[in-house]
Amino acid sequence: MKNRKYEISLRVVKRLQKAGFEAYFAGGCVRDKIMHREPEDYDVATNAKPNQVIKLFKKTVTVGKAFGVIKVIDQGIDIEVTTFRTEGPYSDGRHPDKVSFSSLENDVLRRDFTINGMVYDPINNKIIDLVNGKADLKKKIIKCIGNPLERFAEDKLRMLRAIRFSVELGFKIEPKTLSAIKKSAKQIKVVSAERIRDEFKKMLVAPRRAEGIKLMDKTGLLKVILPEVVKLKGVKQPKQFHPEGDVYVHTMKALERLVKPSFELAFATLLHDIGKPRAFMITDRIRFHEHERFGRDIAEKICDRFKLSNQEKDKVMWLVFKHMAFKDIEQMRVATMKRLFREPYYHELAQLHKVDRQASDLDLKPHYYAIRMYKKLSKDELKPKLLINGYDLIRLGLKPGPIFTTILKKVEEAQLEKTVHNKKEALTLAKSIKVN
Repeated sequence: MKNRKYEISLRVVKRLQKAGFEAYFAGGCVRDKIMHREPEDYDVATNAKPNQVIKLFKKTVTVGKAFGVIKVIDQGIDIEVTTFRTEGPYSDGRHPDKVSFSSLENDVLRRDFTINGMVYDPINNKIIDLVNGKADLKKKIIKCIGNPLERFAEDKLRMLRAIRFSVELGFKIEPKTLSAIKKSAKQIKVVSAERIRDEFKKMLVAPRRAEGIKLMDKTGLLKVILPEVVKLKGVKQPKQFHPEGDVYVHTMKALERLVKPSFELAFATLLHDIGKPRAFMITDRIRFHEHERFGRDIAEKICDRFKLSNQEKDKVMWLVFKHMAFKDIEQMRVATMKRLFREPYYHELAQLHKVDRQASDLDLKPHYYAIRMYKKLSKDELKPKLLINGYDLIRLGLKPGPIFTTILKKVEEAQLEKTVHNKKEALTLAKSIKVN
């Protein structure tokens, strides 16, 4: 698919150039080419006006004609073609009040960071670098084009994008750009939750995700976007279980240890102890009774604020709520253990438990015990075919109702515990269960 995108993008550039226009690959795909990374997308920048682009290609979609953006569609693949433009001012901190079609130089100067400001002519194999982006790539720095305060005033999300690029690429944010983020951090609140969420997702699945959270904290963005995480700082933990330090330190260490997580797992890891400040108490020692329940409720509100899908929210909440499930697994009833093993997100829960332990007292005995037990059990043992159903209960003379759920659950539990083995034994057990 990625090669097809390149081939179709190349055809778009060729067609535009053949028609007498300037046309280049622009933005992140140029940066990725220089870094020998496979681009996700290929964006095309041209001096052709939107109407001229539309006339040149059979199938196009107008995305933002007033902003010079047209999607060319070929073989089901969309290629974004943008006319060179200048912009501003930005009254809403997101969209320019007006757009004027302009030159390549002016178009480049309106972009966010120098490493994204280069264009590439694939026909003549030529990189055009008007902002020293190639030098900054070599120095591994994230640097705004022009005045950082102006760039962030134009689009507040660029502050979070700077951190995301830093995390993804392993680059440092140069001092003036970092200082501008600190000065402008409070303004991130005007950005929609959806745009913040999308940047945050990319950051959390990057290997240096914990560094991203620390940078957000250092710049003040974390306090605006996720104040609940900032509140973990200074919340003490019992040293015998958490020699690493407070809840914030522990959370960062857990995040660091995740290997190629889904967004939901990474987010749940960030939030797994979010209920500890509320649950904090000192009895014989520091304790956090029911912090997983508090955490689940807080996580739900955060997920709603981030406008996650119901499926994403349910998964994050379940992982947060269940992250203590391994604590007493060696004493757990077989039926309870089997039910845990067959949960749809069990394997990610196991990963969360592992990094939770690695970030604290390093006691991985419950983790390895769970691995051994899981390997011993077949799919049929984890989820055996039910020996009886509701029709069987009706034949016993019972009236359908909520009691059926209770009876069938107890029979299934007996199956999991292997105290009933056949339908006859299951019916005998069903008869013995008292009906109020």
